[in-house]
Amino acid sequence: MYHDRLVGQLTMGINDTCLFQYCNEWLHTGFSISPLKLPLKGDLFEAPYLPFHGNFGVFEDCMPGGYGEYVLQKELNKEGINYQSLTPLQKLSIVGSSGMGALCYIPDNKITIPSKFKDLDKIQQAALDILSGKTDKNAGRLYVDSGNSGGVRPKILLQENGSHWIVKFRHINDPIESGKIEYMYSHAAKEAGIIVPRFKLFNDRYFGVERFDLSPDGERIHMVTASGLLDEDINPPKMDYKTLLALTGYITQDHIEVEQQFRRMVFNYYAENFDDHARNFSFLYVDGKWKLSPAYDMTHDSPLGQHATSVGYKANPTEKDFIEAGSSVQMSHKLCSDIIDEVKPIGQLLLAKLKENDYSIVEGNEQQTKEDLNTGRVGFKR
Repeated sequence: MYHDRLVGQLTMGINDTCLFQYCNEWLHTGFSISPLKLPLKGDLFEAPYLPFHGNFGVFEDCMPGGYGEYVLQKELNKEGINYQSLTPLQKLSIVGSSGMGALCYIPDNKITIPSKFKDLDKIQQAALDILSGKTDKNAGRLYVDSGNSGGVRPKILLQENGSHWIVKFRHINDPIESGKIEYMYSHAAKEAGIIVPRFKLFNDRYFGVERFDLSPDGERIHMVTASGLLDEDINPPKMDYKTLLALTGYITQDHIEVEQQFRRMVFNYYAENFDDHARNFSFLYVDGKWKLSPAYDMTHDSPLGQHATSVGYKANPTEKDFIEAGSSVQMSHKLCSDIIDEVKPIGQLLLAKLKENDYSIVEGNEQQTKEDLNTGRVGFKR
């Protein structure tokens, strides 16, 4: 469903893969929800089994990931349900109308548990308790509050003065000041000419961004990640920026958007934003055309300790590699060089500020987590 309109029907095929077909009305009045994999035509489409266990990437995007999936599994375990044994359709019915973006699914079997958390510090502690294995009692509430969002870190959806926010909390192994670190990244990215959502710190600690999958009047916007468009898994990550730049050009048909994506690539490398996997680049369908979403999830920390997206399939690219990537999508040598010259010092200055604040490694365990919360010590994985 999209804005109460039927888009099409999903069924499970004999190969344990999803089958999808647009409905006739949508074929005449709608748009392709995933241009590369589900073009707007009346064919019956079958998803490959890999990488999403028989699901289409555009629908996989709606699933909770990381932390959201973890707390959902904990809640379903209480009912004797093994989340991993469910089919993609059963999982999508749990998402129902509660996912990010504009797509909704019927039957809608979403979990409805009233939230008892009003204090952000209590939400943080509840998340730490469940992630450390201390208790599962708040799993359902934490899942509902997360809004099916992806990513490793705990999140909640929050409304404040008519605005809709995603507020992030630290994982058990994260530095205490992870929110301030991400705030610094977003501030530097904005200075580097990167389009970012409105952002701020809640309680001077928890990083929040205004939701960009909602219009100013609250209407839901169709959103797909690069992972969803390309059927590209992030475990392990293997996307290259040349592919991402080409995808941006193909989807948006706008050289300004391609240049913006190039700028993000350069910033990510010089600012060491290692968490640049395919689910952290999204596209929005607005007013009949595709455009880049604002940049999000920019921070230093990464389980891999290196970039998730390569440049020319090189782990340590040079400026020449950046320029070659830009040239592959018809960007001029001068334009590429100018963007690099503008963005490079901003990324380098950000890293210098982080080092100046002595963000050092903390190996998180439950005991250290409690101590860190009490002392305010900061850890920063490098």
